[in-house]
Amino acid sequence: MTDLHERSAVELRELLLGGSVSPVELTEHYLGRVAERNPALGAFATVTPDRARARAHELQREREVGDALGDPGDPVDEQVLWGLPSGDKDLWDRAGVPTGFGSRAFAGTHAWVPAVSADVVAQLDAVGTISLGKTAAPELGFPAYTELLAGPPARNPWDPTRTAGGSSGGAAVAVAAGMLPFAPGSDGGGSIRIPAAACGLVGLKPSRGLLAAGGGLDGPGGLVVNGPLARTTADAALLLEGLITRTPDGAAARPYTLGQAVGPRWSYLAAALDGEVRGGPGRTTRFRLGVSRFSAWEGFYDIAPEPEALAAHAAGVAALAGLGHDVEEVAWQPDAAYAPAFRTLWMAGAAALPIDDPERLALLEPLTQWLVGVGRKVGARELVDALRALTAFERATVARLAPYDAVVLPALGMVPPPLGWFDPADPERNFEQQCLFTPYTAMVNVAGLPAITLPVQWTEPTASAPAGMPMGVQLVGRPGGEHALLALAAQLEGALRRPDRRPPTW
Repeated sequence: MTDLHERSAVELRELLLGGSVSPVELTEHYLGRVAERNPALGAFATVTPDRARARAHELQREREVGDALGDPGDPVDEQVLWGLPSGDKDLWDRAGVPTGFGSRAFAGTHAWVPAVSADVVAQLDAVGTISLGKTAAPELGFPAYTELLAGPPARNPWDPTRTAGGSSGGAAVAVAAGMLPFAPGSDGGGSIRIPAAACGLVGLKPSRGLLAAGGGLDGPGGLVVNGPLARTTADAALLLEGLITRTPDGAAARPYTLGQAVGPRWSYLAAALDGEVRGGPGRTTRFRLGVSRFSAWEGFYDIAPEPEALAAHAAGVAALAGLGHDVEEVAWQPDAAYAPAFRTLWMAGAAALPIDDPERLALLEPLTQWLVGVGRKVGARELVDALRALTAFERATVARLAPYDAVVLPALGMVPPPLGWFDPADPERNFEQQCLFTPYTAMVNVAGLPAITLPVQWTEPTASAPAGMPMGVQLVGRPGGEHALLALAAQLEGALRRPDRRPPTW
């Protein structure tokens, strides 16, 4: 039989439900992969093999006796990800497991071991996943790269001398290197899409409000949402199905997102498998697509995407046009209020860090100290003005993109840079570098729109990247437009990408 890690998550689910593979066998296989590869790549901040094995045996026993799973051998439909290995981002609490937040301020005598799991962790448990541990994240999830003083960096599996992106960098490395079949992440300014693009994966940021656990409705500006990272569009859709909280009858626990009904169970996976929204074979859905290279940071920073980023964007657009979709340029005007308003909100968010002790604050990295320090000087009126400016940007963006089923943007502004490229000593310069690396993502969080990134081509091989580096595109959809994005991504995947292409560290 093909090695289990070579299988897609969709295939593994079928093997589990058919009984030809058990949760125990699958868990042991992936724990072996983690033991072999994690020391060199830094995907996991914490590995919990004993807990994973206990969970796998528990699920297997439940299946054998039919305890809480309906008839023996037939897991209930609510456990849509039954037996599949996963990981918890190290910004999320799991009861009994330390949450490191990628920070020295939460290590040693300051370690945080929660008694209650985060909502997203509880949701993943409820649908049957098996956590192998905590995937690495940068300090408190603020940077767009995963290089932290509290532990080793997350190294890009395509070139271990380069960044894996962030903040869901560990999750991306784990999936790209075959240590997990898929992984959940969170995205407040691109933190799913950036590492997915850097590591050659599919990364989906859902619409604000789609998910009950991490839907973006519980934070200032509604920026942060949870979503999937996977090697294929269908695998990302499968994990999305598990992240959507539903009642026993299959109805969405949160039935509306920005006025759009949440799709029925399995409709997201169907869109990815069929390559269309209305169902059925043939990929006959024709979409109206906009094309843009606009960044909301233009005018504030000197946004100059590298040739590799522009070439990948052009290749994606050409492929979509070749598939028969209507493609046209989008007129998108800069908004001078966006950049200062976003910076204000980002820093104000850092101000809420529950640390006041000067000695402990000194344990934070320079970038985080800067964000916290500046953020705690933001006044109420300044914050309100920033929120108003970003709300205006959101409304204008949603209206501008309304005529299109999706808009095609570059995924990144450059080839993932080498480890250490982001200036660790100059926070202002560091923030600018992150915007140059990822100029196209944060504005989508501000607008609350769904977006998906996927690779479309690879750069020329080098000594440190003998297979080249993946470069991709980002598709931004209408509110609640995940079905169209998944269908388009599946079509593009079929036209341009080889889903079985593997990094040298595989």
